[in-house]
Amino acid sequence: MSEMRYEAPRTLAAAIALLSGANGQASALAGGTDLLIRMRAGSVEPALLVDIKGIPEMTSIVAENGGYRFGAAVPCMELVEHEAFSTAWPGVIDGVKLIGSIQVKGRATVGGNLCNASPAADSVPPLIAAGAVVGIVGPNGRRESPVENVVTGPGKTSLAKGEIVTSFLLPRRPPHSGDAYFRFTPRTEMDIAVVGAGVNLTLDDGGVCRQARVCLGAVAERALLVPEAAAALIGTRVDAAALKRLAAAASAACRPIDDKRGTKEFRIKVAGVMARRAAEMALTRARRKN
Repeated sequence: MSEMRYEAPRTLAAAIALLSGANGQASALAGGTDLLIRMRAGSVEPALLVDIKGIPEMTSIVAENGGYRFGAAVPCMELVEHEAFSTAWPGVIDGVKLIGSIQVKGRATVGGNLCNASPAADSVPPLIAAGAVVGIVGPNGRRESPVENVVTGPGKTSLAKGEIVTSFLLPRRPPHSGDAYFRFTPRTEMDIAVVGAGVNLTLDDGGVCRQARVCLGAVAERALLVPEAAAALIGTRVDAAALKRLAAAASAACRPIDDKRGTKEFRIKVAGVMARRAAEMALTRARRKN
């Protein structure tokens, strides 16, 4: 590796100035659990590494308009251990808990999990299902984007030069809402999703589903929001017939690859199973919420 410059700015403005003004490749360092491995393997060789963990805006968890905003550099374990957030969004926490070991979660961040742009990232489908919005800051100012618009393909994002994801905003939850994330892996721990599914739904006072979002991971070049699967639930009591239609819609949306961890046919079949399980858990959680 050629000589690399390391900077640890204390403000967002300083970080953006460094990243946008860099000659050569510049990378933001949050937890580093993906980036450092890629650097060690030689797949990325940044001329500038900008450590963003010292910026307060990026390491806080705050209530906002009845929802929550958390910084892109908040360690995963801090999010898991935040009782109010975990209670409000257990499905998001389902995904965050699956990001590596406890030791890795002490460093890894949701911002890094998103911007690493792996199709199998575990926190991304439940965040998309939740309707989360990311805050983005760059040399041209601030903007917001739905999470599903950030990743464009394996290892690729829609971020412009000098832009970074700074935060995630989870909206206020209506009563009788629940979410969940399930994945299939060959091993029970420390593995990468072969298929993942996140479901977020809201029931009316009579127990009928009135809102739903369904997102699949590891079955396409990026996480897939599947409106057809959500439509299978809306207007129903999330009964067996609705769940069967959900599973079929989830499988139909898949466009996976064949690899050593699973065939296309296997992933398509399992996507329906994971979506159904996530919907069943989301329904159980929604029924517990006032």
